[in-house]
Amino acid sequence: MESLIGLVNRLQNACTLLGDYGSAGDSVFSSVPTLWESLPSVVVVGGQSSGKSSVLESIVGRDFLPRGSGIVTRRPLVLQLHKTEPRVEDYAEFLHLPKQRFTDFYPFIYCITVVILNSLLSCSSAMVRKEIQDETDKMTGTNRRISPVPIHLTIYSPNVVNLTLIDLPGLTKVAIEGQPEAIVRDIESMVRSYILKPNCIILAITPANQDIATSDAIKLSKEVDPLGERTFGVLTKLDLMDKGTNAVDILEGRAYQLRHPWVGIVNRSQADINNKVDMVAARQREHEFFATSLDYSHLAGRMGSEYLAKLLSKHLEAEIKARIPAITSLINHSIDELEREMSHIGNPVAVDAAAQLYTILELCRAFERVFKEHLDGGRPGGDRIFTVFDSQLPAALRKLPFDQHLSLQNVKRIVSQADGYHPHLIAPEQAYRRLIDGALSYIKEPAAASVDAIHSILKELVRRSIRETEELKRFPALQNEIASAAYDALERFRGDSRKTTLRLVEMESSYLTVDFFRKLPMEPERGSAGSPISSTTDRYSEGHFRRIGSNVSSYVAMVAENLRYTIPKAVVHCQVREAGRSLLDHFYIQLGRRNSKQLGALLNEDPLLMERRQRFSRRLELYQSARDEIDWVLRSE
Repeated sequence: MESLIGLVNRLQNACTLLGDYGSAGDSVFSSVPTLWESLPSVVVVGGQSSGKSSVLESIVGRDFLPRGSGIVTRRPLVLQLHKTEPRVEDYAEFLHLPKQRFTDFYPFIYCITVVILNSLLSCSSAMVRKEIQDETDKMTGTNRRISPVPIHLTIYSPNVVNLTLIDLPGLTKVAIEGQPEAIVRDIESMVRSYILKPNCIILAITPANQDIATSDAIKLSKEVDPLGERTFGVLTKLDLMDKGTNAVDILEGRAYQLRHPWVGIVNRSQADINNKVDMVAARQREHEFFATSLDYSHLAGRMGSEYLAKLLSKHLEAEIKARIPAITSLINHSIDELEREMSHIGNPVAVDAAAQLYTILELCRAFERVFKEHLDGGRPGGDRIFTVFDSQLPAALRKLPFDQHLSLQNVKRIVSQADGYHPHLIAPEQAYRRLIDGALSYIKEPAAASVDAIHSILKELVRRSIRETEELKRFPALQNEIASAAYDALERFRGDSRKTTLRLVEMESSYLTVDFFRKLPMEPERGSAGSPISSTTDRYSEGHFRRIGSNVSSYVAMVAENLRYTIPKAVVHCQVREAGRSLLDHFYIQLGRRNSKQLGALLNEDPLLMERRQRFSRRLELYQSARDEIDWVLRSE
């Protein structure tokens, strides 16, 4: 299981690098943060001055954590211990400083010698401690704020067990000077965000010289783990208890029972720390304390920091093994989602001109396919074109002021003006033509309005098609170029369509349908005795003018009905059909004249999208590697 612990550590590191650390961070991919939550981990919880730092240093066997008054731990510290082969020199690595090793793990006396001989930095683990402090200040500043972004520290040594511990800021009840008022609540919220996860193993640190009923760590762990199934209790400062008192009832589980055994720890005192007492001596003294104590000697075999480290390592191994199926299932699900997302995002853009041109043409064709689907009915929007011809145009034709134009008064006026100083003989042909021309001129407006309506619909379909073309979403510059080229083409199509439809109307005025007028009754009206009324009277009677208006109205109605069907044909031919066939033809000609730099500019991606691809690619590579490694470990058992 050692390799599985290492695998879990690598997954935790990767989640941090990718910005995913459970509820403590935001992710660019919704399902991936649950990976962090699925990984078993040991979280160290305790109040300030409870001895958390000393417990961690005792487990590691090194003095490396920052110390001081108030809140020293202001960011989560993910401490990963890797057991190496014997006689391998101890070293540490930070995740944020890849491939940079910290090797200043030496006893204090040796460090002093190195300082004297080589003028190097002194004190054991000084560089590790300083880096933790500097990285904390970098994120939180120096005003004692906290941050949920973890620091990852890995220690390689033959003297440790394989184990991962997450140290959190110590719980506190009041904010001291220089701290924000909300820090008490913020620390508790951060701690809860970790220990609420069902895969979290809680290491609750409580000082033995404090009443267990007032322990911040026990109180919080009981709220999230009421049965004590995930909680390990640790009693520190057993050597500082008042004389005549002991913690046997707690350590034996009678005072407060947990599913797992309590472990007692004897930390180094502040005087020991000041005097640079090394961990080897501190562990020896801890061992002697339990072995020789009248109160705890019967428990000595399961007391001390070395026992605690082995206990946690063994339990963590068992937890990882039990949860491997769920972790594997989550990894497989994440891989599927990532592969789908990567297919939507697409591959990185090529750099040579030929490949760039090919890519642009393929993207344009993808846009044209979507646009044609809108026109042909595969996608919504094209049906609005039919609505213009079936409803909008006929309604506009019906509203034209033909009645006003062919009123008795207007007919008289136009006939009189057409006759001039000598009246017409049989039928006022010039008046007929003028009346018809005037009436048909009204049809030009709804004809032009139909052209403009179709133009607006086609522009909207272009905008919608660009939005719906998944392949184009990566390239905002190309989207703009395609939109501009399409709009220019639609303007040309609209100009041609407007000319054609207006010519249809003008053609009707230019050459009248003679057969229509030949079929009209042209005899003069007859009197009561059957004799014709005088021509002069007939030509200028009210009935005569009404008959002229009625004849023109019938002819205009016939022409309008014909145009109702021919105008849509012209509009579809000049605009819709051309948009479906040659919308980007001019753009393709222009593309062939552009150089590599200009083509590359069209394929500039949104920086956020490029970042997403890089993140998803790293995730995908990580999860595929993790899946393969898990399979290999399980097969090798």
